[in-house]
Amino acid sequence: MAAACARSLCKVGWSVVEYPAVRRAGTGSYLLGNVGTCGSRRAYGTGRPGFVSSIRTGARGGRLLSCAVLLGGGLGLYQTVKFRVQQHLAEEESKVSEAGLKLTLYQYKTCPFCSKVRAFLDYHGLPYEIVEVNPVMRQEIKWSTYRKVPILMVDGDVQLNDSSVIISSLKTYLISKDKSMSEILRCYPEVKSKNDSGKEVTEYFNKYWVMLSEVDTTKLYPEKGMQKEEMKWRQWADDWLVHLISPNVYRTTDEALASFDYIVREGKFGTYEGFFAKYVGAAAMFIISKRLKNRHNLQDDVRQDLYKAVNDWIAAVGKKRKFMGGDSPNLADLAVFGVLRVMEGLQAFDDMMANTKVKHWYRRMERATLNHEGQK
Repeated sequence: MAAACARSLCKVGWSVVEYPAVRRAGTGSYLLGNVGTCGSRRAYGTGRPGFVSSIRTGARGGRLLSCAVLLGGGLGLYQTVKFRVQQHLAEEESKVSEAGLKLTLYQYKTCPFCSKVRAFLDYHGLPYEIVEVNPVMRQEIKWSTYRKVPILMVDGDVQLNDSSVIISSLKTYLISKDKSMSEILRCYPEVKSKNDSGKEVTEYFNKYWVMLSEVDTTKLYPEKGMQKEEMKWRQWADDWLVHLISPNVYRTTDEALASFDYIVREGKFGTYEGFFAKYVGAAAMFIISKRLKNRHNLQDDVRQDLYKAVNDWIAAVGKKRKFMGGDSPNLADLAVFGVLRVMEGLQAFDDMMANTKVKHWYRRMERATLNHEGQK
């Protein structure tokens, strides 16, 4: 836009210089006639014949006028460029949180662990960029030796892995202003081991702890037992609730197909990858969900396990609290909400809302994250 303005203004200026009515002596009345039609001829002519005659002398007056036009154009260009620069800087600053962090989240949109992280960031009003990862090729995270999502990059150089570590370390940073993110990350050491299948897995110590001083811990958890309760249910969300999602959203062939239609629409797939994922993936996950049901000792009707888990959560929140955190959500509220949210738009979610007591709590959580209520 700035370049277009500059070109237009320069054309106007040079047309004044080159216009025959200006370059020929004694023909300046053409310009004055144009001015006069706007009601300004009298202002130029009355009481100041010298000025009028100087314009009519020809080239000298025309060049003076053209210089004025060019000067005005230059000032206009300067203001336009200045506005654009300020706008660009404002946009860049909007990507940096009040905590001074520039955050980039690498995710699958339908991943419950990624959804947990988004719930935390949204609730606290932390601006972040999203990089949607192709779940087949994963080219977007080829630079990382950690090949899972979510990954959160902080200021482009500190990498946070594991959804619970991301949330705990960010919460620590928001409260403890005297520590850098790199220093905080050292509180969550990485440990590699092999599971029962012989596959190497990565785990993190202390991942449900918010690393605060005694004074800050008392402020965050003013009542006895609040911290242990939050940690218990955060772990419950990771170890139990999240494992109920796949068996429920892939419970039948129709539900599996609907789920993969949603995944393909919301995820990052190529044309052929999307077709393959929708039909072959749906069939595969229908079979896998049956194995997951056996692995986690779920009932034949896996909905009943989902209903029980959700009602157990609501019972733990209790009737006297809006959230487990009291009047405001705590990290357990955000974790459970993030996990359940990935089912929205699917039959499992509608059945859960209709057959459990979760609805009112869920809607409160929805408003709290949408309105960034944790920002203050």
